[in-house]
Amino acid sequence: MANPPKRSKASPVRSGARWKRIALWIAISGGAAALVAAIALAIAVYSTRASLPSYDELKSSPNGQMIRVHAVDGTVLVSLGPSYGEWIPSDQIPQVMKDAIIATEDRRFESHFGIDPVGIVRGIRDSVARKGRVSAVSTITQQLARNVFLSLKRSYGRKAREAVLALALERKFSKDQILELYLNKVYFGGGAYGIDAASRKFFGHSATNLSLAEAAVIAGLVKAPSHYSPSADAEAAVDRASVVLSLMAETGKISEAQARATDPKSVKLAPEPRQNSVRYFTDWALPQLEVLIDESDAPLEVWTTLDLNMQRAADEAIRRNAPGDAQGALVSLDRDGAVRAMVGGKDYVASIYNRATQATRQPGSSFKLFVYLAALEAGHKPDDIVVDEPVTIAGWTPRNNSRRNSGEITLRTAFAYSINTIAAKLGQEVGFGTVADMARRFGITTPINTQPAMVLGTSNVRLIDMTRAFASVGQKGVAVTPFGITRVTANGAVIYSHEVDTSHVLVAPYVAAQMTDLLQTAVATGSGRAAQIGRPVAGKTGTTTSNKDGWFLGFSSGLTTGVWMGRDDARTVPGLQGGTAPARAFAAFMGKAVAGRPVENFDTKVTLPEWELEPEDNAYYAAPDNGVFVDEDGNPVPQQEQPTDPRGAPAEQAPEDRIDQDWIDRMTGNAPPAGQPAPGRAPRDSGRTVIVPPPPMDRATPRPRDLE
Repeated sequence: MANPPKRSKASPVRSGARWKRIALWIAISGGAAALVAAIALAIAVYSTRASLPSYDELKSSPNGQMIRVHAVDGTVLVSLGPSYGEWIPSDQIPQVMKDAIIATEDRRFESHFGIDPVGIVRGIRDSVARKGRVSAVSTITQQLARNVFLSLKRSYGRKAREAVLALALERKFSKDQILELYLNKVYFGGGAYGIDAASRKFFGHSATNLSLAEAAVIAGLVKAPSHYSPSADAEAAVDRASVVLSLMAETGKISEAQARATDPKSVKLAPEPRQNSVRYFTDWALPQLEVLIDESDAPLEVWTTLDLNMQRAADEAIRRNAPGDAQGALVSLDRDGAVRAMVGGKDYVASIYNRATQATRQPGSSFKLFVYLAALEAGHKPDDIVVDEPVTIAGWTPRNNSRRNSGEITLRTAFAYSINTIAAKLGQEVGFGTVADMARRFGITTPINTQPAMVLGTSNVRLIDMTRAFASVGQKGVAVTPFGITRVTANGAVIYSHEVDTSHVLVAPYVAAQMTDLLQTAVATGSGRAAQIGRPVAGKTGTTTSNKDGWFLGFSSGLTTGVWMGRDDARTVPGLQGGTAPARAFAAFMGKAVAGRPVENFDTKVTLPEWELEPEDNAYYAAPDNGVFVDEDGNPVPQQEQPTDPRGAPAEQAPEDRIDQDWIDRMTGNAPPAGQPAPGRAPRDSGRTVIVPPPPMDRATPRPRDLE
C-alpha cells in the first residue's frame, strides 16, 4: 500500500491554535486597556467630583435678572432678559413638569448613572450616518453639565468632557437635585432660562401652578427653543406640545385618556408686548432702577405710569402731523408728574434716539415763558402798558416780524403776539441772569447763555424739561417732577414705591395764575389757535431760525403736553412753525387724551388783547408769534420787505374772519349760563366784534422767520 501523505508544517491544527493565541492576547490587552481606562475614568470622575461647586453655589451662581415692565393698567410693556425668574425648589415644581421633561429629554433618567449607553450607541450610529456630525443625544445630567460648565460647540472632545462631568454630578448630587438644577437653568427660548422665567414670559404666571398642557409646551421648547417658541411660532409650539403628551403617555407618565383630553391649543399665551414707541419710554425709565433699588438678582415687576391709550394717540399724532422729512417727539405729564405718553421719534425700530429726553434744540418763543414769569414775579401785571419801540441792547437790535412797532400795548398783547422788542426790554429790566435763573428754577437742565438774545430762545433745551416747566405753571407754581415708575416688586414684595412731592413752590400762585392768563390768551387768539380742543387750553408756540424747529407746549384738564418737530440734522423744514404741525399734533393727541376727564376752567378768564377788542386803522396786525431772522449770536439778519395793506398787515394776511366774544368764551370753556351775558362784558347784541387774523399761510418758499 502506498504511504499516506505527510502533513504540512502549517497544518490547520497549528493555525487554529495560533489564532486562538492572538485572540487571547487581544482580549488580555483589551481588558488591560479597558481596566486602565476605567481606572483613568474613575480618577477623572472623582477628581472632577471633588472640584465641583456645592449645590448652594450652583444655585446662587450669577443668572441675570428678569424684569417685566407694566403699563398703568397692568399690561406688560416689555420683558427684559436673559432671565431665570424665581428659583423653584424641587418640592414646589409641579409633577407634570418633571414628568414632561423626563419623558421628552431623558426617559431613563431615574435609572441611569449619568450617561445612557443606549443613547451613546444611537448617537455614534447617527454620527456615522451624518458623516461625522455628532448627534445631539444627551441625558438630562449631560445637558446640565453642558449648560453650566461647557460651551455649545459640537465635538467628540466636548462630549467626552460632558460625560465625565455628568458622571461626577451623579456621584455628588441626588436625582432630585440634578432635576431641580436643570429645570431652573435650562434655556427655553425668548431669553427665558428656567421654567419660572418661561412660564412668566409665555403664560404670565409662576411655574409653581403649571397645568399639564402648559408643562407640555415648556418641555417641548428644549429641543429647539427658537423654533418652537410660542412667541415665534405658536402653531409649532402647540404641535410640539402634542408630541410631548404622546411621549408622556408612551412612558407611562400619564394615561392615554389624559393625553387625549389635554388640548395644547387651549393654553392662553401672554400677549407679546409692543416693541415700537413704548420702548422710548422704557429706555428712559428703566435705567432709573439703579438709583431707586438695590436688588440685582431677584426677578422684578416694574409698574409704570404709561397709559397705553394715550401712548397710541401720541404715536398717531406724531406720525400723522410731522412733516415727511422731519422727526417728531411728544411728552405728556399728568398733574403729579406721571409720564402718561412719550414718543421719541416716528419709529423706534428705525431710530432708538429719544428726541423727547435726549435731543437739545432751540425752543424759540416758547422760552419766553421764563421771561414773562420773571417779569410777573418782579411786579408786572398782564394789563401793564409797555411800549413797543426800537431797542438796542449791547449792540443787539431785535426786530418784530412786521418790521414795525406799535407803541403802547399791554403785556398780554405783547405775549399773545410774541413781540420780540417787549421780550428784550423785559429781559433787560429784570436781568438776563434772572431769566436764566427762572428757567433753571423750573427744571431746565441744559446750559443757558445770558446774552440779550437769550430771550428769543437761543439756548438749547430738552422737550421733557420744557414740558415740566409748563406743567409747573399749570399746577399753580408748584414744581412738577416727571417720573415713570410708580412701584417695583420682587418676589411679591414691594421694594420701591414712588411718593409725589408737592412741597416745592417755584413761584407764588398769583404769578402762575397771571402766566396762565397770558398762555390761554395765546391759544384763544394768538399763535396757538390750532391747539384748541373745545375746552380751556393754555400754551405757547415756538419756531426757530429758518424753520428748523417747531414747538408747542400747553396744558388742559390737568394734563400737560409738549411737542417738538424738526430734522435731526437741524436743516430747514419748509413751512414748519410752532403754530402749524406741532400745534395740530398737540390738539390731535389732547383731544383723545382728555376726552374722559372733566372740563376744568382756569382760575383766570380769557381777556382779549386790545387789538382784538378795539381794531383801528393803525392797529398792529402782524402774524402771530412773530420774530426776526437772527444768527447764532442773536443778531438780526436782513429780510426782504413784504407788501402790506393800508393798515400795515402783510397783504396776504389781511384779517377776514369776524367772531364775537361769546365764541371765544365757548371755545375756552368760560361761557356763561344760557341767556346770561358774561360778567363785566357787553351783551351779545352790543355790536362789539372781535377781529382775529387768520394763521400764516403756508408757502412753497416760507418767509424768513426768526426765533419766534
